[in-house]
Amino acid sequence: MATAPTVLSATSRSGRGNGPARQVRRAGLVPAVVYGLAADNETISVDAHDLDLILHSPSGSNTVITLKIDGGRDQITLCRQIQRHPVKQSLVHVDFVRVDADVAVQAEVPLELVGEPESVRNGGLLEQLHFSIPISARPGNIPQSIQHDITALKIGDQLHASDLAAPAGVEVLMGADELVAQISAPRGLTAEEEAEDAAEAAEAVGDLGSSGEAPSE
Repeated sequence: MATAPTVLSATSRSGRGNGPARQVRRAGLVPAVVYGLAADNETISVDAHDLDLILHSPSGSNTVITLKIDGGRDQITLCRQIQRHPVKQSLVHVDFVRVDADVAVQAEVPLELVGEPESVRNGGLLEQLHFSIPISARPGNIPQSIQHDITALKIGDQLHASDLAAPAGVEVLMGADELVAQISAPRGLTAEEEAEDAAEAAEAVGDLGSSGEAPSE
């Protein structure tokens, strides 16, 4: 599912530096900058609560945001370089990058492995090496995530980037042979099997010894 455009009101601001930025935050706003597409940089402020809701939505930072600056000028953007307070986790500063709705951009989207393989229920170990995938797509086509059904995977099977089925208009920016996930044998299974084999071999030797003739005196 692609991200839906979201409208966010913004206000131009002229003050720069820590002092004016603190005043903006005390007012419940977030200082931000808008740049890109060969246009001049603009310093703005946006509502902290409204932006936080967008960033915690399913599409997160890949949400296409239409900034309505001073109530009139619309700019299509993506949210990047999100700075938060290290303790409070409140928004401190954000960069908005202007994008062209008809030109592909790069983004990172979550990789969701769905389904429960029988091999895992029987003791196999699912190892997921990548939890997000770099992609290229038009801003409006950026998916909330890429999903892949792993129900049929057996022990020893591997999932590579080339196996991922990206939605139409989305290109996965990983090498085709990049290992994404695999089903491994349970840890210690080999040692257990070796112990069982050794026990069976010892039992077989014991059987042979008991079946022979008694030694003569």
